[in-house]
Amino acid sequence: MAEGSDKYLTIAGKTSGSFYDRKSRFIAIAYPLNDESQIKKFLKELRKEYYDAVHHCYAWELTGDTVQHRANDDGEPSGSAGLSIYNLIKSRNLTNILIVVIRYYGGIKLGVPGLINAYRQASAEALENAEVIEKFLMKRFTIQFPYLLSNDVMQIAKKYELNRVDERYNDEGSVMTFEIRASQLDACCEALNGLQGLVFNETKTEENGLA
Repeated sequence: MAEGSDKYLTIAGKTSGSFYDRKSRFIAIAYPLNDESQIKKFLKELRKEYYDAVHHCYAWELTGDTVQHRANDDGEPSGSAGLSIYNLIKSRNLTNILIVVIRYYGGIKLGVPGLINAYRQASAEALENAEVIEKFLMKRFTIQFPYLLSNDVMQIAKKYELNRVDERYNDEGSVMTFEIRASQLDACCEALNGLQGLVFNETKTEENGLA
């Protein structure tokens, strides 16, 4: 994701690829990510499905308020697997993605250059089979306001194309939760802050696709 932008590229769904070298088989599985909690779930599922493989190497990146990433060699020589996968992710300008490459050892050592190539080639095939989509980094916020401000709030919601995700009512008025593109948040908040009697809650980073 470019600095200062709320747009990013990721993959639309789970996809796979494979690569063979000197009797070793490399199976790459790529997943789109919404949050870090999914990573452990996907890794657990793959380790159960491919229980007889010798390595489950992976790399991931998540973009929110900050960019988080990790590369894991899972016992392969340092930098030969996870970093190779992560460098491919970066070269394709992708984020919010996990790629796991499972290796079945064929009995012949490939050396570090061979491993770097194998993990990259398997990952590349998985990405070639993927649909790349553009998405927005979103912010979610909750406001409370008296009923008399309803028309004013709805006008601002329309202007900034807010997505209403929750709505509740109490004796003091309405409580609404909206999503907005991160790049529009400051301007929208400034407009809402001009409404006397409206109360803001903290914002939360979300992600959402293009309409």
